[in-house]
Amino acid sequence: MRHCLRKAGFLIVLSCANAGLSGCFDLMGDKVTDPVAGSIAHGPEATNNPPTNTGNPPPAITVGDNYSFTPSASDPDGDLLTFTIHNKPMWAEFDPDTGTLSGVATLGTEGTYSNIQITVHDGNLSADLSLFSIDVTQVTVGAATLSWTPQLQNTDGSTLVDLAAYKIYYGTSPGSYSNQILINNPGLTTLVVDNLVPDTYCFVATSVNSADVESDFSNMATEVVN
Repeated sequence: MRHCLRKAGFLIVLSCANAGLSGCFDLMGDKVTDPVAGSIAHGPEATNNPPTNTGNPPPAITVGDNYSFTPSASDPDGDLLTFTIHNKPMWAEFDPDTGTLSGVATLGTEGTYSNIQITVHDGNLSADLSLFSIDVTQVTVGAATLSWTPQLQNTDGSTLVDLAAYKIYYGTSPGSYSNQILINNPGLTTLVVDNLVPDTYCFVATSVNSADVESDFSNMATEVVN
């Protein structure tokens, strides 16, 4: 029995020591014909493993606050990953390169955004993050009630006869008053300041006479708004 090798157009005849085998081996390719079974055997093929996709998206946001979530994704084969999203909230942006969902919810977008899903792809296989929801709520606001005693004297001790107005200054730090309210009714001695987000507020007041001369700040009052 003989084996024959075929290469570059030449036929090379080799003696075969084992008389029980015969067949042809092609050195130009990587497949081998089994002389007995006639089957074609291939080399091992590389397998593709699916990527992983995990994370815990924040479940809620208040109007005006920033929302940001990036899933933790990886691929055991080192494949390039891309991301897609299903049911993206209208107030948010999505980055297909990182899977980051981010944005600021504005007034009018309050509600629950359900069945959001971020999927990572490696080109062949994909992995879904569990469905999640985001609740957008309006910020809770409160109010502070102020009261004061009208100023009766000028700084020189004389009687104040031309009181014209009050000014209320307030902020969230002592000595830093970013907000101002002018009260043109000198007979008023109470005021409700509303639409305050939860925080600790500092208030001071001044008196203003008819010549638009303003007094120094009063003592500071603080109010905790929950």
